[in-house]
Amino acid sequence: MNHSQMTARVGLFFIIGLALIWVTFEALHNGRFEKRKGYTVVAPFSTLKELKPGDDVRLAGVKVGSVETTRLAEGRAEAVLLINQGIKIPLDSTGVISMAGLIGTNYVSFDIGHPSAGTVPEGGTVRTKDAADLNTIMSDLGSLGKDFKNALGQIGGALGNGPDGQPGLFQKLDRLVSENSGKISTTLGNLEDITTKIKSGEGTIGKLVNDPSAYNELNATLAEIRGAATEAKTFVANAQGIVDQVKSGKGTIGALVYDEEAGNNIKIVSKNLRDLSEKLNNPNSSFGQLITSDSLVRDAQSTLRKVDRAVDGMSDQGPITAVGVVANALF
Repeated sequence: MNHSQMTARVGLFFIIGLALIWVTFEALHNGRFEKRKGYTVVAPFSTLKELKPGDDVRLAGVKVGSVETTRLAEGRAEAVLLINQGIKIPLDSTGVISMAGLIGTNYVSFDIGHPSAGTVPEGGTVRTKDAADLNTIMSDLGSLGKDFKNALGQIGGALGNGPDGQPGLFQKLDRLVSENSGKISTTLGNLEDITTKIKSGEGTIGKLVNDPSAYNELNATLAEIRGAATEAKTFVANAQGIVDQVKSGKGTIGALVYDEEAGNNIKIVSKNLRDLSEKLNNPNSSFGQLITSDSLVRDAQSTLRKVDRAVDGMSDQGPITAVGVVANALF
C-alpha cells in the first residue's frame, strides 16, 4: 500500500468521524448547534407516560417548543417545557400528554385557548389534565374482558349446573315441564276450546268479537256512562258553587249560617213561637180556654142557635118589632 492510498483512507475515516459527531450533536440538540432561544414553563402531571426531553410541545397541533427536562417535585411529576421565543401560551389553555400514532413518541399538546384571558409568564405553571393513553386503555379492556368472562361464567352456571351440583335454570324448566305435562296439555286444550267458542260467537266475548250489534250496544252503554259521569261532574260543580256561596254568606242559607243578625231574628221568632205554644197549652189563658174548655164551645153553640131563631122571627115581624124580638131572644 503506497503513501497516497494511506492518506486517502485516513482522510475518509476523518470525514466519517466528523459526520458521526455531527449526527450525534444534532440528535442531542434537536438539530441545532446553538442553544435554542425561548422561555420555560412548568407542566405538572400525575404521570408523564414515557415523556422525555426533546419531545415536542404543540399548540393547536403546531410545534411551539420541546420538553427541556422532566422531574419529580412535591409528590407530582413535572415537565419543564421550553417554548419558542414569541409564542405565548394562553392561561386557559390545557395541556395533555398525547401519542403520535400507535407506535409514535409522546408529546405535550395544548388547546388554542383565548388570548384575551392572558398568557402564562416565564417560569409559570400551565393547566394540565390527564388523558387515557394506549396502555391505560388496554388495561381497562383487559379488566373488562375479565369481568365479561366472569359474567359469562355466572350466566353459564345459572343456566347449567349450579354450585354444589344444584340444577340450573334449564334443568329446572325441563323438570317443571316433565312433571306438569298433563296439566299443560289440559290447559292448552281449554285455551283451544275458549278460542273456538270466541271464534264461533259464543259467550259474551264471542258476541263482542263477532256481533256488531253487541259491540254497538257496548259503545252506547259506555257513552251513557260517560254522559252520566259528565252530569255528575256538573252536579258536583254546581254543589260546590252553592257551598261557595253559602261560605261567602250569599243567599238565604248563607245569611242564616253566617249573618249574625238573621240568626238572632230566628232565635227571637223561635222564642215567640215557643211562648205562644206554651200559652195555647195553658188552660188558664184565654187561648187555652178557647181550645180546651168545652163550656165555651157549648155557650157559643147556644148563642148561635138563639141568633138563628131571632133571624127566623125577624122575617115575620116589622123592623121595630124585629129589634125587640132580637133583644128578647138574645137577652
